[in-house]
Amino acid sequence: MIDKNGVASSGEGLVRAIGRWSMAALIVNCIIGSGAFGLPSILAGLLGHSSIAAVVLAAGAVAVIMACFSEVASRFDASGGPYLYAQAAFGRFMGIQVAWLMWFVRLTSCAANANLFVTYLGEFWPGSASIQATVLILTVLIGLLAVINLLGVRAGTRVSDWFAVAKLASLLLVVVLGVFYLARHGSAMRIGSISPERQWASGLVLIIFAYGGFETGLISAGEAKNPRRDIPFGLFVGLATCAVIYGSIQWVVMGVLPDAGHSQRPLADVARVVLGHGGAVLVAAGALISIYGYLSGNILATPRITFALAERGDFPSVFARIHPRFRTPYFSIVIFSALVWLLARFGSFAGNATLSAGSRLFYYAVVCASLPALRRKTRIKAPMHLPGGTALSVLGVLICVVLASQIELGKSLILVGAVAIAFVNWLAVRNTSKIT
Repeated sequence: MIDKNGVASSGEGLVRAIGRWSMAALIVNCIIGSGAFGLPSILAGLLGHSSIAAVVLAAGAVAVIMACFSEVASRFDASGGPYLYAQAAFGRFMGIQVAWLMWFVRLTSCAANANLFVTYLGEFWPGSASIQATVLILTVLIGLLAVINLLGVRAGTRVSDWFAVAKLASLLLVVVLGVFYLARHGSAMRIGSISPERQWASGLVLIIFAYGGFETGLISAGEAKNPRRDIPFGLFVGLATCAVIYGSIQWVVMGVLPDAGHSQRPLADVARVVLGHGGAVLVAAGALISIYGYLSGNILATPRITFALAERGDFPSVFARIHPRFRTPYFSIVIFSALVWLLARFGSFAGNATLSAGSRLFYYAVVCASLPALRRKTRIKAPMHLPGGTALSVLGVLICVVLASQIELGKSLILVGAVAIAFVNWLAVRNTSKIT
């Protein structure tokens, strides 16, 4: 609900303990995931030396989207993120659409991370790429985390900070080692021909996957000390930090590896060139820890999205079922884990990353469009009022539409399927009372 001051709240009674810099750190942790470990070689194959410029260009596009998020988020101090924004701006139907797609994003992101886990495990087990080994790895990896969460163990929550440190340490190690190596040996980067327009579009969609995830941090607004001020600050600090890290990594990978586009484990290969096999093992271990932590946290948290929405009357009630002994949302956990397994088994890292980016683009566009809608509804200036906000809103929507149009037909049909499921969900609940 939006009050007379143009600010929405839910009266959730949550403890507001997340400060300004903690919010920025949370957003950085939500953005930096598997993309940093897997995308550099894919971008190098698509765009060559232009991939470095593409990382910077994508940061500019995401900055437009984040600017719209900043004003919209500054009107709210309750938990929910894009689901809450879309519902306030456009009603229950759009809120349900965004909620389903947010869940789908985490599903495909987890599948992409599981794919990359198998790839980096190849540094220790060369046979991990076989079909039988892949099935075994995914079953143990995802099944173990599902069982842990079904039993109510919150290991993912307890060690999340440690996983984040390990992830950032691995990335910074590669950057530092690469800079020293390039200073001593020079760059292996070759200037080639300009990549076709289609490859540029595909590359930018994938980079959106790498920059995405910031919206996850916004879901915790109900626990931020001053979300109307701190979230805009956290968004831009997070973007600046990630742009520097991603740009540095892409530059190092392109400079150190003579054939970066064909590397299966680009960061491990950089460390191998600089430090030998020991360096590659160190970075590969860091990647596995990072990915495992990401999966653990998401299999813990993501099923709670469908559980919470089911409790509020916006999702099928079956998703709110709780195990009588372990007091966990077992149905949501089982369904989510099984779908992660299926997407990881029959998809690829790049394919699942593209699906994730495509889903994000839909609700990014919705949030951008909600900026002028909320201005009209409230007639009250937001705590963070964006100069030229309406123009940036239109530009943000156009960026999302153009990039989404570049997604392959097969993957687009999967996204349409997700939207169709959300539509059926809305038809089922539209005449029921909303539980708050």
